[in-house]
Amino acid sequence: MASMRDIKRRKSSIQSTQQITKAMKLVSTVKLQRARQNAEKSDDYFRCMYSTVQSILARTRNLNHRFLQSGEKDRDAGGKKAVIVITSNRGLAGGYNSNVVKLITQGELANQDLCIYAIGKKGKDALGKSYEIKADYSDVIEEPVYADAMAISKEVLDAFAAGEISEIYLAYTAFKNTVVHVPTLLKLLPVEVNESSPADNTEQEGSIRQETSANQEASGEDKALMNFEPEDEEALDLIIPKYVTSLIYGGMVESVASENGARMQAMDSATSNAEEMISSLTLLYNRARQGSITQELTEIIAGANAIS
Repeated sequence: MASMRDIKRRKSSIQSTQQITKAMKLVSTVKLQRARQNAEKSDDYFRCMYSTVQSILARTRNLNHRFLQSGEKDRDAGGKKAVIVITSNRGLAGGYNSNVVKLITQGELANQDLCIYAIGKKGKDALGKSYEIKADYSDVIEEPVYADAMAISKEVLDAFAAGEISEIYLAYTAFKNTVVHVPTLLKLLPVEVNESSPADNTEQEGSIRQETSANQEASGEDKALMNFEPEDEEALDLIIPKYVTSLIYGGMVESVASENGARMQAMDSATSNAEEMISSLTLLYNRARQGSITQELTEIIAGANAIS
């Protein structure tokens, strides 16, 4: 059995750690409230942008545009696949960072030629051993703003248009609620179309008008015509960067909320575990103390009997 001094020292150490985990839980809780509000505000736009532009690009894949053709053209030539990986700069968040890394190392992209655009030091450090780190944007995850997402989007799209990369993916953690966070791998470009699905006859209002024939809908052929105002080249030059930028920004906002939610849970679990350890050590200390007192009494009684 450990000595009373060792038990007391260990208990004191765990109590100090518990104070730290309590403080970190409170900080994460405060940060989570703000991050959750930002995530909920941007969620509708994030989802709508993805579904709308996916629908538009699915019907414009035959256009000779640098953002639509380069990936298809260079994919067979062995162009690298770019993955924008969003993690955190700090640990102590449970499996938050490792789950995103596993999307790359153990998912459908494992063992492929990848270049990583890292947003977060944890992802950069973990993936840098196996893949090329094309760029590091770790600082932007502290306070995500749309301008940072725009800069990242521009660099990735320029590489895509130049043929340096053939596909663009986004790896992030989707925020569902305080306790549910889903690691997600999202393909941004090029758009994959399910040929068996019927054409979507939803009317898109604004500068882009979609005209779908009834016969094409009935046959399930994805050949809907798209009319662009202004010309398709100019319209897509505006739409696609906006689409990629919005998804990157939405991914960063949701990842920040997920990070703080995961850290709050991890620190809450750590605090509970520390409380259990302190209770066990207190019991162990009391038993050791009782044994020590009993031993001293026994020695005193034995000495008194020997004298008498």
